[in-house]
Amino acid sequence: MSTLVRVGPARCPSRESPERAIELLLERGYAACEIDFESGFWMDYPFAERLGELARDADVALSVHAPLFGFMGHLEASGRKFTSAVGALDRSAGIVAASGAELVVFHPGFLLGRSREDAITAVVEQLGTLRERLESKERAVPFGVEVMGRVRDLGSLDDVVDISRHVGWVRPVLDFAHMHATSDGAYLEKEPFVAALGAVDSVLADGASFHVHKSDPKSMQDTGILVPFHIHISDIAFANRNETKHLPYGEGTLRVGPLRDALAQFDRPATIISESPDEASSQIIKDVLLGVSEDTPLTPSRAT
Repeated sequence: MSTLVRVGPARCPSRESPERAIELLLERGYAACEIDFESGFWMDYPFAERLGELARDADVALSVHAPLFGFMGHLEASGRKFTSAVGALDRSAGIVAASGAELVVFHPGFLLGRSREDAITAVVEQLGTLRERLESKERAVPFGVEVMGRVRDLGSLDDVVDISRHVGWVRPVLDFAHMHATSDGAYLEKEPFVAALGAVDSVLADGASFHVHKSDPKSMQDTGILVPFHIHISDIAFANRNETKHLPYGEGTLRVGPLRDALAQFDRPATIISESPDEASSQIIKDVLLGVSEDTPLTPSRAT
C-alpha cells in the first residue's frame, strides 16, 4: 500500500503520565491515538502539552474526541445545554491546540423533530458561533463530525458530508461500524468502502485546514500535504439498522480487509482509530490494515 496508514486506539492507554501513555502506544505498535473525553475531561493543559511533545518525537498522530454532550444543532442557541456544549468543544479545541493533535471529533446532534435540512442548518449556524469564540482564543483548530449509528436520526454519511461542504474547517469522520449498522450489514466487500471514502475525499480541503504538530496552516498549504481520512472502526452488533454495541473482532460481520483494499485506491493518508472493546481486537485490526496478518474470515452464517 502506497498510502500512509496510521492505526491507534480510541482511548489513551495511560492517564498516569504522558511518558507512560506514549511508551504503551509504541510497545503495542501504534502510530495514532484518540484522546478519550467522551465521558468528561481528565487531562489538563500541561499534560496535553507534554503528551504532544512526546507524540511528535515518536511520530504518533493524536486526535481528541469531545464529550458526548458537546454537539451542535440545538433547538435554540442559548440555555444551559447549548452553553455546556460550546464549553466542551472549546476546551477540546484547547487540548488540540496545546498538544498539536490533528482535530476534535464531535457528534452532529439530533433531528429533534426537525427536517434533516433544518437540523443541518442549525448545526452549521452554531458551528459558526463556536468558530468565532475559538478564533478569539487562538483555538481555531480543525474539527471532524462523526457519522452516527442510528438510521433515523441526524448523522448519516450524506449529513456529515453536507455539513463539511458548508463548513470548510470541519471534515467528515467515517465510522464504519456505525455505517455497517445503519446499512443493515452492507459493508462486506471493498466497493461500499470505496464509495464512502470517495464521498469524503471530494470535500476534504487539503492543506487549508490541516493542523498537525502546531504547524502554521499556510505553511502546510504550501507543502501540499494531504489531509488524512479520519476513520473509526470496530466489529459491531446492531438491530433494526441501529447500533447496539461494539464487539470483539470476529464476533460480528464487519471486517477491515475490505477497508485496507479500498484505501489502496486513494493517495490520501488515513488515521484509523479502533473502537474495539478489547486490546486483542485492536491488535488484529492494526495487523490486518498494515498487511502484517490475514483477516478473520466470515463464517457462512454471518456472511448471509
